[in-house]
Amino acid sequence: MKVRKHIYFSGQVQGVGFRYSATYLAAPLGLTGWVKNLWDGRVEMEVQGDETAIWEFLAKLRDRRYIYIEDMDVSDVEVIEESRFRAISY
Repeated sequence: MKVRKHIYFSGQVQGVGFRYSATYLAAPLGLTGWVKNLWDGRVEMEVQGDETAIWEFLAKLRDRRYIYIEDMDVSDVEVIEESRFRAISY
């Protein structure tokens, strides 16, 4: 069953390739969604797909060099139609 998670990440998550890593890791797991930096130093993400794949994705993201996730605020949101995972930049 497809689910969608809205996540705020805090820690050492900006300037360390977090958005690139998320985009790179999401594709092989069939995940869609988006990721963006926030002005306060956190990263915001919505990720959608199989729940097991999402937790595998998050574990792989945690294991990336230079990224240190101190906290994740995770909530469930409504599933939407989309075709890919993308990094949003301003």
